[in-house]
Amino acid sequence: MKSRLLHRLNPFLDIAKTGWENRDQLGYAWRILNKGVCDGCALGTNGMRDWTMDGIHLCWIRLNLLRLNTMPAFDTTILRDISALRQQSEKELRKLGRIPVPLLRLAGQPGFTPVKWEKAYELMADNIRQIDPERLAFYLVSRGTVNETYYVAQKVARFLGTNHIDNSARVCHAPSTTALKQTIGYAATTCSYKDMIGSDLIVFFGSNPANNQPVVMKYLHYAKKKGTKIICVNTFKEPGMQKYFVPSAIDSALFGTEIADDYFVIKPGGDIAFINGVLKHLIENDWVSHRFIEENTGSWDALVRLLKNQTFEELEMLSGVSTYEMLRFARKYAAVSSSIFVWSMGITMHKHGVENVKSIVNLALSRGMVGKPKSGLMAIRGHSGVQGGAEVGAVPNQFPGGFSVNPEEARRFATFWGFKVPEKRGYFAAEMLDAAHDGKLDFLYCIGSNLFGILPDSHYVKQAIGKIPFRVHHDIVLNPQMLLDPAETVLILPATTRYEMAGGNTETTTERRIIFNPEIPGPRISGARDEWQVLMNLAKLVNPDHANRIHFDDTAAIREEIAQAVPFYRGIEQLTMPGDQFQWGGERLGSGGLFPTGNRKASFALIVPPQKEVPPGYFRLSTRRGKQFNSMTFSDTDPLVNGKRETIIFSPQDLRETGLTSGDPVRLHSATGEFVGIAVAGEVVRGTIIMYWPEANVLIPRGVSDPLCGIPAYRDAVVQIEKLPKSQPVS
Repeated sequence: MKSRLLHRLNPFLDIAKTGWENRDQLGYAWRILNKGVCDGCALGTNGMRDWTMDGIHLCWIRLNLLRLNTMPAFDTTILRDISALRQQSEKELRKLGRIPVPLLRLAGQPGFTPVKWEKAYELMADNIRQIDPERLAFYLVSRGTVNETYYVAQKVARFLGTNHIDNSARVCHAPSTTALKQTIGYAATTCSYKDMIGSDLIVFFGSNPANNQPVVMKYLHYAKKKGTKIICVNTFKEPGMQKYFVPSAIDSALFGTEIADDYFVIKPGGDIAFINGVLKHLIENDWVSHRFIEENTGSWDALVRLLKNQTFEELEMLSGVSTYEMLRFARKYAAVSSSIFVWSMGITMHKHGVENVKSIVNLALSRGMVGKPKSGLMAIRGHSGVQGGAEVGAVPNQFPGGFSVNPEEARRFATFWGFKVPEKRGYFAAEMLDAAHDGKLDFLYCIGSNLFGILPDSHYVKQAIGKIPFRVHHDIVLNPQMLLDPAETVLILPATTRYEMAGGNTETTTERRIIFNPEIPGPRISGARDEWQVLMNLAKLVNPDHANRIHFDDTAAIREEIAQAVPFYRGIEQLTMPGDQFQWGGERLGSGGLFPTGNRKASFALIVPPQKEVPPGYFRLSTRRGKQFNSMTFSDTDPLVNGKRETIIFSPQDLRETGLTSGDPVRLHSATGEFVGIAVAGEVVRGTIIMYWPEANVLIPRGVSDPLCGIPAYRDAVVQIEKLPKSQPVS
């Protein structure tokens, strides 16, 4: 009851809190909300409206991010000695204020000293000139980062001779784009948000939009009114997906909306086994779409043969779900004419993340649920910048437009750009840190991000970052990564927000809608610079003889070039005014059953469920999010479950069998570290425990990634449990 009350009241408390936080800049804050494109998740807005539903499009994530855009700068004297600041959390550091000027710290110094921009440029350029481009890397976070910044960053990296550039899509949806490209030829969501409203069935695999994309819950509220059935397949029965209170819908705000009509609780990593079991039932009962399969797909017969060799007994063991439950899901799916499959981090953050996504594609193709109204595949995005980053080329294995990094494409882009382009794949994000740890990385330029807050094995990541001779952190606020002692040099640069960028900019949403975000009049941090301009100017200083080949007059010029480099982004050059937008590929991809593959057909994937045995006495570790945005936490309490950041969720049976009761302190041990938290009971499959991320990173081993896309295996960790005295303090 207490949790439900917090859930209901929380949006209104956020509105009040946001108003108070921004009381010194209420007019500017209102203009950002009313005129700007949201810098939160990737649903996308024009002010507080969208292209799917009537009414207000606003959520607690955007409200909590707002102060980052309106706060004043901090006094740089607080960084003269950073020893006290090291004790502060990321949340406490970002509340200090905006970074006002470039700040320099050399090895052995207690803190940072303000420097002029000219000095900062000189230091960076001199260092880059002296190193092998193979020892240079760039990493971009997706919070608020826009297409123009991504494009210039990747072009600058290649201008300087390296493909070592990556962004935070690597730790979320890289498996989705890889799997979709390989199976249906499109590396993106195939349907539109409006397809949700009126679809017969929506299935959420490993996704909790109640936490991560709250406005989706309003779509689901309207969908339920149209008769849509909703199923959740997850390792935890999320309270927010059972009943949700949509604050801008009066009936839902008062009485709540019953969201999930059914729930299938599976083992972490059991998705392929569960889906293969469902497919076996569909085949055995002749509930598949033979005409669609015959005309529009390949490899179906091979998949049927493969599934015959997988027994239900084996699939039950690997999924944690009974054969009957698989049949029950198959019956529900077979009874509908339209369906949308939505997934997120619960599917992708595995060593077999690409195969997980391919199994979902198999399920959709088996009944022809791609390319038609109210149906499709939706890799729902959690960051406003994350969809466009890879599409415009800010990744180590693809050039703009999704063209593979290889000698042929490198020569083509060299002709287009007018300078030599490196031919071999660069480092994925985790590989950058491995190179740093091995002494093979000399210069790292980070736009945003706290890498030891997002990558596995936090201790190892800190060690690796600390070995990099020259680090640049270009951001709007401080974070703990910046305060790690320099091997030689650390430079902090003040960035502008997306709303301050002269000439405006664009983002690409989950539904492939490219939206123009205008510059919003308001106060400015005089020392802040647009990331794209700093990178461009740096490249010119490093190689002045070819400065004209990396120059852009403004963001409009960047969009002009993006339109030439990325064929499906043509039209971006025409976005100039608030509200301007277009949806690349149209409302639906794969319409008419045609796919951009070699034979114009989609392809079924032949997938065997992974064999993951948990040793006796160990538990499989899975993670969830609380009131946070990626690794940025806004509250120590998760209002949807009334849980604290130190909460560790067990099944009631496991709690009893380990001699624990709710509220007991426990220590988790893994091969990489330990964590002390509080045990509670929850609706999770036996043999699994769930804790909050990124706190869990200390327990997650490094060096295990999906071989096809490089995402770290966040959900492959196993841990041991140690009961502690009730007086034990928690992490």
